[in-house]
Amino acid sequence: MTSLAKAPSDPGTSGKLRGRAALRLWLLDGMPEGSGKRQGPHGRPTENHKPQTWWRVMCLTGLDYFSTLGYQPAIAALAAGVLAPLATIVLVLVTLFGALPVYKRVARESPRGAGSIAMLERLLPRWWGKAFVLSLLGFAATDFMITITLSAADATAHVIENPFAPSFLRGQNVIITLVLIAALAAIFLRGFKEAIGIAVVLVAVFLTLNLVVIGVALVQVVHSPLLTNDWWTALTTQHGNPVMVVAIALLVFPRLALGLSGFETGVAVMPQIKGRATDTEENPEGRIKGAHRLLTTAAVIMSSFLITSSLATTILIPAAEFQPGGAANGRALAFLAHHLLGEGFGTVYDVSTIAILWFAGASAMAGLLNLVPRYLPRFGMAPQWAAAVRPLVLVFAAVAVVITIIFKADVDAQGGAYATGVLVLITSAAIAVTLSARRKGERGKTIGFGAVSLAFIYTTVANSIERPDGLKIALLFILGIVLVSLLSRLRRSFELRATYIRMDEAAMGFVAAVDEGTIRIISHDPKTRNAAAYRRKLAHAAEVNELGDLSDVLFMEVIVDDSSDFETALEVRGITRHGFKILQVHSSNVPNTIAAVLLHIRDATGLIPHIYFRWNEGNPITNMLKFIFVGEGEIAPVTREVLREAEPELTQRPWVHVG
Repeated sequence: MTSLAKAPSDPGTSGKLRGRAALRLWLLDGMPEGSGKRQGPHGRPTENHKPQTWWRVMCLTGLDYFSTLGYQPAIAALAAGVLAPLATIVLVLVTLFGALPVYKRVARESPRGAGSIAMLERLLPRWWGKAFVLSLLGFAATDFMITITLSAADATAHVIENPFAPSFLRGQNVIITLVLIAALAAIFLRGFKEAIGIAVVLVAVFLTLNLVVIGVALVQVVHSPLLTNDWWTALTTQHGNPVMVVAIALLVFPRLALGLSGFETGVAVMPQIKGRATDTEENPEGRIKGAHRLLTTAAVIMSSFLITSSLATTILIPAAEFQPGGAANGRALAFLAHHLLGEGFGTVYDVSTIAILWFAGASAMAGLLNLVPRYLPRFGMAPQWAAAVRPLVLVFAAVAVVITIIFKADVDAQGGAYATGVLVLITSAAIAVTLSARRKGERGKTIGFGAVSLAFIYTTVANSIERPDGLKIALLFILGIVLVSLLSRLRRSFELRATYIRMDEAAMGFVAAVDEGTIRIISHDPKTRNAAAYRRKLAHAAEVNELGDLSDVLFMEVIVDDSSDFETALEVRGITRHGFKILQVHSSNVPNTIAAVLLHIRDATGLIPHIYFRWNEGNPITNMLKFIFVGEGEIAPVTREVLREAEPELTQRPWVHVG
């Protein structure tokens, strides 16, 4: 086995680096370990990582999921008014009987934390699958980016509205939010890895404080029947009979959809979960069971908090306070904490909320830093610097600054964009498990998951129509990702793409038979495999190149399976067909594969191989496009260029003959 990857060059120590060189070295520091090394969504554990029990990992998920209690009740009350508690019940039903079963299935079929995006990548191969994955990455980026900006904006609201906050902070929402985002970026630029232990403390304290606030609020509701009667009267007066109330609750439910945010991260952190001693890499049943407990427990806890908090805040807080500029806008439970339990307890609640919201932003940043390098470099669709942490942090921070300025650090305004990202990911997961069930012939599950998919498709479309901001942001992300991806794919067209090369015994026997002299190989199209085609190709090569003795001439055939793949592992088989010796290999493209195999033969035998081509017919531009998108096209000149870039020493480079 030969690896064709090259070690990173030594920057050298001759003199002190200054200016641009020093900055570049600092930015690209640690680039080989840039992808998937942070704890959090889509992160891969290190070799010495100690797995954690599922409930501790649940707290890592809870940074994103449970922290939405800081703003979800206020957003629900503003969006649905007196219908908020009933719409929240609909949200809970969708959570427990829709999203939860879907993501339990995702956890079983993607136990390594790749999530629903990886499932769809497997189910939808080739270029359409890659395009779909890139689109989902755009929505995932929207989800994570809005988590950063929305969490920072809501943390700012808790800072400003605290009675002990200096008066000069009022009206400075954008500036304070930008400071929080800058602090987040600075921490990641210096180096930051989330600690599950910190997450456990933050989540435990935050949920305990919420339990106290909601418990006291519900006692207040019980002892204030007049307020409850006023709410019920307003509900029935505005919306008529109970059937109409339920119908309208179903219609307004999509406005509350950001309360579904924790499921994708719930499966993304699966590699952190401790399994059983009997778990294997192929069947980590213990880890899967732990993920199921994590998802179920988190969903039940969040559902309970959502219903009780929505009921308490809707009944006890005047509707005017939920409006922009109101004391409860974006911080309904904090409003109750201050009014029911005093300013001291309320301040403690504010501090806890600010901490978990900021840490939710850190979790989202870690998710982005893990997710982007997980797919784009493997697709050949990322520039080289995308493998480093610091350049990505700067890009994401700049995007967060732009989003914050556009939305003016308004929590309510960003709710729709956040919900869009969440809903598209959940919808894609529902579609993925539906397709999986159908492929496996599970008729009942196909129908059930199909119904869930339709429900989420409706919710996503309704949310996008009513609040298109999220769709616009996601489309900008998708456009940026696709543009960068295509440019990167073009720039990296002439790279060696083999992750490794292995030749079977027969193939090694073919090349080893040439003890001295020249290893001569003729490139052949595997679509024509009759004896006459091989004889014609051999006769043409012999006539044009004066090959002499033809007994040891080999043929090479590259069978293109999926041209959308970038890096592939090459298994070279030696076969004999019609008396001709053939090196056959499956790959994603022809010229890069031929170049990689030639270099491998050179390294394995110590002889410089010669490859013989015929010129391709057709327009050169058309052939080049065929090479990029189909893996064929201008084979001879591209093979020569790949070899030239891979082996700068001319005397060590395999020969390319074209006639």
